[in-house]
Amino acid sequence: MKVNFFLILLFLSSTLLLGQESEKQLINDVLDSWHKAAAEADFEAYFDKMTKDGVFLGTDATENWQNQEFKDYSKPHFDKGRAWSFTAVERNIYLAETEHFAWFDELLDTQMKLCRGSGVLQKVNGTWKIAHYVLSIAVPNENVTELISIKKESDSILTKKLKAAY
Repeated sequence: MKVNFFLILLFLSSTLLLGQESEKQLINDVLDSWHKAAAEADFEAYFDKMTKDGVFLGTDATENWQNQEFKDYSKPHFDKGRAWSFTAVERNIYLAETEHFAWFDELLDTQMKLCRGSGVLQKVNGTWKIAHYVLSIAVPNENVTELISIKKESDSILTKKLKAAY
């Protein structure tokens, strides 16, 4: 009896783990094809991978793009035949217990050199969609002081403006 219980438990555990791995592979495929669509300037394929209320946070402090705003901003870039080219060199994917939400982080090889992307995906009608994406430029710790010096003036101006509006 104990052997049967153990075998059933082993089978269920294996099934759950395999299910999570296949979901992670689906998410990997969505993210890779999303980046590929940008590199190939496929506007429809790119935005089809995002939820209707998706958000894209860019590297500039002012870039908090809601879906339609991001489409409007991106369209001229896509119309030129090439938007941007990001290739994942490392990625971690995490699934919520319900498997309706997932989050991830990735290191990207880009025209800006190494960047970090992170975000949230939502399962919509059985398909994984990007609901929230954050892009940041990866800065080596030894260069942070130099970077702060470069952006100090513009950040001070923007901070005052944002505090006044908040």
